[in-house]
Order: sequence, then C-alpha cells, then structure tokens
Amino acid sequence: MSSHDSFFKSVERNFDKAASHTDLHKGLLEQIKVCNAIYSMRFPVKIGNEYQVIEAYRVQHSHHRLPTKGGIRYSDNVNQEEVMALAALMTYKCAIVDVPFGGAKGGVKINPKNYTENQLERITRRYTTELIRKNFIGPGIDVPAPDYGTGQREMAWILDTYQTFKHGELDAVACVTGKPVSQNGIKGRTEATGRGVFYGVREAMSFKDDMKKLGLTPGIEGKTMVVQGLGNVGSHTALISQQEGDVKIIGVAEYEGSIYSENGIDVEKLMAFRKETGSIIGFPGTKTLKDNMAALELECDILVPAALENQITMENAHKIKAKIVAEAANGPTTSEAADVLTKNGIMVIPDMYINAGGVTVSYFEWLKNLSHMRFGRMEKRFNSNTYDNLLKTIEKLTGKTVGDKERMVLTRGAEEIDLVRSGLEETMVTSYHQIRETFQRKRKIEDLRTAAFVTALQKISSDYENLGVFP
Repeated sequence: MSSHDSFFKSVERNFDKAASHTDLHKGLLEQIKVCNAIYSMRFPVKIGNEYQVIEAYRVQHSHHRLPTKGGIRYSDNVNQEEVMALAALMTYKCAIVDVPFGGAKGGVKINPKNYTENQLERITRRYTTELIRKNFIGPGIDVPAPDYGTGQREMAWILDTYQTFKHGELDAVACVTGKPVSQNGIKGRTEATGRGVFYGVREAMSFKDDMKKLGLTPGIEGKTMVVQGLGNVGSHTALISQQEGDVKIIGVAEYEGSIYSENGIDVEKLMAFRKETGSIIGFPGTKTLKDNMAALELECDILVPAALENQITMENAHKIKAKIVAEAANGPTTSEAADVLTKNGIMVIPDMYINAGGVTVSYFEWLKNLSHMRFGRMEKRFNSNTYDNLLKTIEKLTGKTVGDKERMVLTRGAEEIDLVRSGLEETMVTSYHQIRETFQRKRKIEDLRTAAFVTALQKISSDYENLGVFP
C-alpha cells in the first residue's frame, strides 16, 4: 500500500470509527463520505524548448454547502488519492469551525523548485484555465487557496487568469483566497494556520483536569515544544508560541536534518540563519540529531508535526515521548499510529481542528471580497473617538491625566489585523469547546479526533436534513 493510499484509507478509517458513534442514516453517512466530483487532468506546457504534460487534479468532496473550498498544492508526490483525502478533511474541517463551505482540494504534480518563476506562472495559468473550462472555480462554486508549494504569488496569477475570462464579474476577486493584501487579500492570512495552532493548543491546555491526566500543569506558558517543518505553518506556530505564549522551542526538524537545545532555540534567529546558510544544521548552541525524524522522538510537552502526511506511523509511534501532539500538518499521523499514541496516554489534537486557522481566515477574506470593503473601515474611527471621549470624561471627573502612550493604547480603534485575529481566536476557542463537549458526553469515544469527526458529522447531517435530501 502506498503512503497516499494509506493516507486516504486513514481518513476513511477515522470516518468509519466516528460514524459508529452516531445514529445517522447509513445512506446519509455514505453520501457524506464519498467525493462528489473528481477532475483529473493532463495539459501541455512549454518548458524551454520542450512540451511537458502536467498531471493535475481538483476534487470537490462535498456540495452540502457552496462554494467548496480548499488549497492547491504543488508537489511531485501529488496523486488522486492524496487530493481526495485532503478534500475530505476540508469538508470536516469547515464543519468543525462553522465555516459555510464544502470541502475541496487541488494538486499539481510538479516540484516547484525545478521551474523558473515564468514557467510556474504558465503552469498556474494553464491549470486555472482548465478549472474555468470545467466550471471548477468561482466565488460561488469552488474557491482555491494556497497549500504546500504555493503561496500569494500563485493565488494572484489564478485571480488574474479568472478575471481575464470572467471580465466584469462583480465578485470575481472572491474566486480565490490567500491573495497578496495589495490584490484584495486580507491581513493576517499568511500567519493564520500557525496562529490558529497556537490558539488551539493554548485552549486545550487551559483545562486543569485534562492536563492533570497528562502530568502537566494548566497553561501553555513555559512548556517545551518540538516543531517538525519550518514552512509557513511551522514557522508561525513556533514564532507565535515563543513570543506570545512564552513556550520554549527545544527541537526543530527540517528536510536537511534536526537540531536540539535544552536551553531553547530562538526561532527568529534560526530562520535568519537558515536563510543565510540554507540549513538549520550548525545553528549556534544546538546539537545535531542523527536524522530529520529524530526530533519527533524528543521528550517534550508539545510536538507539532507541521510538514507532510504520514510522519508518525506504526514504525515510530511507540517512540513518541511528547505529552501532546498538535497536528499542524494534514494527516501527519496514520490512524493506526494515532491509536497507539492514545493508548500511551498522549493527547492528539487532530489536524481537522488544529490547522483550521487557514480556512477560517480564508473565509474572512472571502467575506471581505464579497462585501467590497476592508474590515474596520466603517467602525474604526468611530470606536476610537468614543474611547477618547470616554477617557476625557474620566480625566475630567478624576482630575488626573493619562500619558500620550497610554492614551494611544486605550483609544485605538480595531485595525483589520486585530479583527482577523480576534475572529480566529473566537473560532478556535469555541470549536475546541464543542469537540471537548462531544468527547465528554459520549463516554465510548477514546480520543479527540473521533470526537471532532462526530462533531463534524452531526453538523453536516443537519445541513443535509435542512436541504431536504434525507427527510
């Protein structure tokens, strides 16, 4: 069985496990489980003096809500089963965090490092053209976003291609999210998944009884963390955890190897070092471990696999010594390995919840695009003036004055980034409480992943019932 097949099978196995804890109609469960639409394509692109046939996919897993939503990844490991598994996870992820989308995912089977910027642009625009031809993209149909191997640049190319074909369409900018801020993007989107991981872990660690079972004191402050993958998600998780949560990062893994420091690693300096040298190996004050998987086996409070799927398997699950595994990547733990972790008393905070920060802020961006107005524009100045008048009244009544620095802090109206972070925090906190409630209510559920799946299935089934599909 290939790793892709096992990833897809893992998602289906987790689904079946959760389904057994519900009393939902068998036909409804089957409808939720299957992928509704799969578009497998091959298209030629001229690279240098040759034509290359590019293999690519777009999978729409569920149409219970529209548009469907999911990233596009560029990787030479892409295949149909992987994209199907990721699309399915998107459906459950959106349901868990109450984002009104169906799940989708896209993949282009290339290694972006092997192509020039001009060549990547041609591939991206051609892929977008194929999606437009088959009606697989649009603000009310299917809204892509960045994923592994893609970013703001590719999303800007997608938007431009879409607008070229759909000239004059009023809501065209909402056809894709994760765009540059200058191209109708939203502030806070780049950090969103990593920040969401921080909020989610912090909330999970706030429950005294749950932490007692793990032998931990409540609260994230002062805890040790190991991060696998310093890409967009891993780097922001580590930086925000360190800066806002006072977490000690003791281990970091990348494809070139892994490093460890008992005294903690300054992630900002590490990233600057890697940019300069091309590697994390040799960072001052750290010890180099035997390989890039060794960091996963370090003793720590929180392990954050933020790379690719199938990193914790039956081969290494019994070696994991972390108290909490926060799945920042999609499917980093196979379903069998997750069972081992649970039996060993390790809390696994599932991917479909903990990395939902990206789709949550993508939802905010989509709403911003549909409203044709940046967040805060209407109320920021009004709120600032209200706070200022309130402060002046207090000063008048008390006969005391507030310093300029304090006045700026107390009277500031919310910027777009403040509103985005606030909305993300609210989403992650509320969603965790719902999952935990399901976990505690259904006594036979042994882990948070199953509780998260059950929570998602109940919400999706409610949508289908409201549609009148399953009376």
